[in-house]
Amino acid sequence: MERKEKFAIDEYYHVYNRGVDGRNIADDCNDYSRLMKSLYLHNDSKMVDMSNVCSGVSYNQTFSLAKDEPLVAVGFYCLMPNHFHLVLKEIRDGGISEFLLKFSTGHSMFYNKKHKRSGALLQGPFKAKRIDSEEYLRYLFAYVHLNPVKLFQKDWKEAGIKDLKKAKEYLQQYSYSSFLEYSGDDSRAEQSIIDKKSFPEYFQNSKEFSEYIDDWLTYKQEFSEGFPF
Repeated sequence: MERKEKFAIDEYYHVYNRGVDGRNIADDCNDYSRLMKSLYLHNDSKMVDMSNVCSGVSYNQTFSLAKDEPLVAVGFYCLMPNHFHLVLKEIRDGGISEFLLKFSTGHSMFYNKKHKRSGALLQGPFKAKRIDSEEYLRYLFAYVHLNPVKLFQKDWKEAGIKDLKKAKEYLQQYSYSSFLEYSGDDSRAEQSIIDKKSFPEYFQNSKEFSEYIDDWLTYKQEFSEGFPF
């Protein structure tokens, strides 16, 4: 099936997919660790055999392994139990498609083998939407990074956050997104996944980012209207 969205160099895209029939794509920390390493290692023009590359290498060391040329610029991301969000910039022809093929196929093979299952893991080809305005890209900083709040309080968008402090603490403890990098944590090995320089600098510092997130956490209107998941 031909993809409706055509990718263009230097354009930004919101890329996402979910488990087939809503099933999980990550069940435990090992599954998430594999996804995180895939985000880094598969963003490479060369083919990567993760089993060989990661053999004898610690989790943190993985994110300092040398690579060739990146396929995409990753601005920010969030991995959830049954879906993922990536905000990417196309920096070479076919980069997004090649990256998502490696990322999705590699994880599906790993997950199926580990959990002794067969068949499709993800719900068809990945979905992509071109980010056609500054407002949409800035909005996505909140939308993507606030996905884990649903794991803390499922109805927060409809009912409002019941405990803002604890919600923020939950986000600070959630390791499977780029939230911590934008919150001022420059100690994580995983920071190598993202390329902030390739994206607009909407926040002068981590305090501005935190205030922006707080605004959305306390905003009880159609936060996700018109957007997936």
